[in-house]
Amino acid sequence: MYEIAIHVDAERELNAAALYYEESVEGLGQQFLDEFEEAISQIQKFPKASPIYEEEYRRYLLKRFPFGVIYRIDGDDLFIIAIAHLKRKPNYWVSR
Repeated sequence: MYEIAIHVDAERELNAAALYYEESVEGLGQQFLDEFEEAISQIQKFPKASPIYEEEYRRYLLKRFPFGVIYRIDGDDLFIIAIAHLKRKPNYWVSR
């Protein structure tokens, strides 16, 4: 199974989104995190199933929330570069 590494800024994005949803509706933040965990599971099982999004990066779209998990495959590792909101600042993460 592929090892997962998450960029520190991607982790901040994940936590900020979960906090936002939790403050909006109790329990929604946890649902967001659960969906993210399911996304990670799917990415680990089928890392090449997500389409190439930008050069070497792929994007897995969350089903219920307007976010994409941007990642690249490095041998036996998966590097998550961003948990990107789909309606804000496209490609802001490219400089990471």
